[in-house]
Amino acid sequence: MASITEESTARDVRTRKWKLHYNEAGSGYPVIMIHGSGPGATGWNNFAPNIQGLAGKYRVIAIDLPGWGGSDEMDPTIENRNLANAEAVKLLMDELGLAKACLVGNSAGGVDTLHFAASYPDRLSHMVTTGSPVPTGAPNMFTPAGPPEAVRHLRATYADPTPENFRKMTTAMAFSPDFASDAFCAERSVSARRNPTHLTNFLKGFPHGKAGMPPAELIARLSAFKGPALVMHGRDDRAVSMENTLRLVGVISDSSAHIFNRCGHWSQLEHPAWFNGLVDAFLQSRGVTPAIAAPA
Repeated sequence: MASITEESTARDVRTRKWKLHYNEAGSGYPVIMIHGSGPGATGWNNFAPNIQGLAGKYRVIAIDLPGWGGSDEMDPTIENRNLANAEAVKLLMDELGLAKACLVGNSAGGVDTLHFAASYPDRLSHMVTTGSPVPTGAPNMFTPAGPPEAVRHLRATYADPTPENFRKMTTAMAFSPDFASDAFCAERSVSARRNPTHLTNFLKGFPHGKAGMPPAELIARLSAFKGPALVMHGRDDRAVSMENTLRLVGVISDSSAHIFNRCGHWSQLEHPAWFNGLVDAFLQSRGVTPAIAAPA
C-alpha cells in the first residue's frame, strides 16, 4: 500500500450545508472517524495512526467537523453543535454514496456518534466510542463536581492556543507526560491558529450554546438502537470519567466495554495498535469482511 499521509489522503466536498474537509484511505467497508472538541483538532491529527493502521482492511474516512480544521465555520449559538455534527456526517455519507457505515467517535466525537445513532439509526451499522461523555442530565457518582482538570485546560487553550497551554492540556489529557512533546504541542498550536474564527465560535458556546436533544430523549433513542456497539475508555481519563462508558453499556443492549489501563483520554493515540486491533476484531466478529490490501 502506498504511503498514507495527510497530504495523500486529503479531500474536500461541498455538501448541501457545509464544505467539509476529510481524509480518506483504503477500500472496503466504510469506517468514519469523528474527532473530539480540542482546539486545533482535525480528523487527521486525532486519528492518523488509526487511519494508517486500518486502511489495509477498510475504507477509513476521518472528517473535520464544521468549526474545525479545513471545514466551514459553525456558530454554536445558532444551532446545536452535536446535532449539527451528526448532520454533517450524514451529509458527507450522502455525497460519498454510503448507505451505512461504522462510526468511531472520540470524546465529543463520541457524543456526536450517539446523536447520529439517535437521529439516523438506519445509516449506522456499528458504533465505536472512546472517552465519550454520555449526556444523561445526571451528575457522575464517583467523580468530583465541576469541570474536570483537562476540560479547564481545554477552554484556556481555546482562549490562548500557545504551545505552553497545549502542553498543560495534553499533560492532563494523556496518561504519560511524555505525550506532550515539543513537536506535538507546536503542531497543535499551529493547527489551532489556522482559523481563529473556529476558536472564537467554540468559546461562544459557553454558556450560550444552542440547546440540543433533551437527555431523556437521547437515552430513550439509544435504548432502541440495535447496535452493535463497542464502548472504550481510558482508566486514567481526567477529561471524561470512565463512569460514562459504564453508563453507556447499560443503555445500549448490544454492546461491550473495553477499559485501557495506563491510558488517558485519547486511547486511539495512546495505544493505537491495541485500539486498531479491537476495532478490527469488533467489525469482523459482527459481520464485516475486511478487504485485502494490495502489496506495497
